[in-house]
Amino acid sequence: MENQTTTLDAVVIGAGFSGLYMLYRLREAGLSVRVYDAADGVGGVWYWNRYPGARCDSESIYYNYTFSEELYKEWTWKSKYPEQPDILRYLNFVADKFDLRPDIQFKTRIKSAEFDETANRWQIRTDGDETISAKYFITGVGCISTANIPNIKGLNSFKGKWYHTGHWPHEKVDFSGKRVGIIGTGSSGVQAIPVIANEAAHLTVFQRTPQYSVPARNRPYTEEEILQAKANFSEMKRQVRASFGGTTAKIGDRPALEDSFEERQKVFGDAWDAGGHAILTCYNDLLASEEANETVSEFIRSKIHEIVEDPETANKLTPYYYYGTKRAIIDTDYYETFNRSNVSLVDVKKAPIEEITSKGIRTTDGEYELDVIVFATGYDGMTGSLFKMDILGRDGVSLKEKWENGAATRTYLGMTSAGFPNMFMITGPESPSVLGNMPITIEQHVEWITDCINYLREHEVDVIEAKPDAEAEWSKHCGELADTTLYTKVESWYTGANIEGKALGFQIYVGGYGPYHQKCAEIAKNGYEGFTLKSTQKSLL
Repeated sequence: MENQTTTLDAVVIGAGFSGLYMLYRLREAGLSVRVYDAADGVGGVWYWNRYPGARCDSESIYYNYTFSEELYKEWTWKSKYPEQPDILRYLNFVADKFDLRPDIQFKTRIKSAEFDETANRWQIRTDGDETISAKYFITGVGCISTANIPNIKGLNSFKGKWYHTGHWPHEKVDFSGKRVGIIGTGSSGVQAIPVIANEAAHLTVFQRTPQYSVPARNRPYTEEEILQAKANFSEMKRQVRASFGGTTAKIGDRPALEDSFEERQKVFGDAWDAGGHAILTCYNDLLASEEANETVSEFIRSKIHEIVEDPETANKLTPYYYYGTKRAIIDTDYYETFNRSNVSLVDVKKAPIEEITSKGIRTTDGEYELDVIVFATGYDGMTGSLFKMDILGRDGVSLKEKWENGAATRTYLGMTSAGFPNMFMITGPESPSVLGNMPITIEQHVEWITDCINYLREHEVDVIEAKPDAEAEWSKHCGELADTTLYTKVESWYTGANIEGKALGFQIYVGGYGPYHQKCAEIAKNGYEGFTLKSTQKSLL
């Protein structure tokens, strides 16, 4: 296809939850659209994240599309928290039900996208040197989809095999009889460690920062629960779209210190027994007040010491940051795994990794001989996947230059960026995105973008672009909201602290899904307030 140019109304990047629904909506609106994805199948992050124990931490009955009641009722989840194979099957089911595959080009990576100011179109190039001209350029690349492989000396010298949880092989990795080392104890590490420990001859966990984790209490759904969820579809849809985090969970109506110590212990204990994220919603100030947060943090620390039998190991596993300000992790038998005789824990803050050798991993305290190394080192979040493409807006300014060269990452509504006309980001920086149940905010973004494009077509508008002052005001608003919480007081992948050399900044709207959705709707109702709309004949705003 070299030297050929394909002309489309819209190009969408990514064939996960975002890209599939974006394709469906734009195609229904009568646009010519194609989705591009580097994988050879649908699924997005769930195509790549096939590591042992991979499971979503949003409840199955909410981790769905809600745009189609028929779709919701045709699909049945098996357990409270869906595992990766089931989520991938679900997304394939969706692709087949709506016949989406003919408009998806797999095994294709987008190298660059440049806005042509003369034609008011995006010129997009693939890794196969195909050129696509599109009116609209839409990214659905995900917030945590670019794997972070740390730059550790000697990795290429290792004689065994190594894997990253974010790019796991399709075939099963056999750990039986193997000496395995896993680096990282974030969400993917916490999920993988108990499963690998069940198979490996010995598992050595290399931990930089201990994590708070609470039990998921995963279990199969009963037939009655499944029937009730499907019967309650309309009310569920209404509630999750207006909610704070995309589920029907209710946040406590009082501050933590209003209760006595004994009362709080009972409240936290009930939430611990219930499992999942219930403990984070017990009181209304756990993410705003240092004193309140200490009550739940200390409760979880006490649970770690109850579960882990060896006091020294328990001390290593005990965190001292504000609970919930890093990703709130849920697990199955994570702390219990450290009671196994074939599991050991290495604190790499006290004994840093010096290099990977041909035999394994060497820290300042010695060498650990290994057959397999697993990197559970997370992702370059929020901006990493966008920066893998060379996105050039007006005057040839790249998105990376705008956001990284001494400037903050700034967007308008988390969906658009000044200087990048006719470009939309699904769950981009400064949207609610990862602080809740992703499919719900994805649906809102896709529907808002589709409605916007329909408005532009109906009013013969060629170009929509965020105004710099509107963008600055939105970023300021996001920052002010974040500063009322404890999120900005802790280094995490939310702030980019896990990526060496990355500028720190909290890039998520913390005001909740419902209020955010309402704000976006108001902006659209007001004729896309904060945007410049232009046709070839005149400026409309």
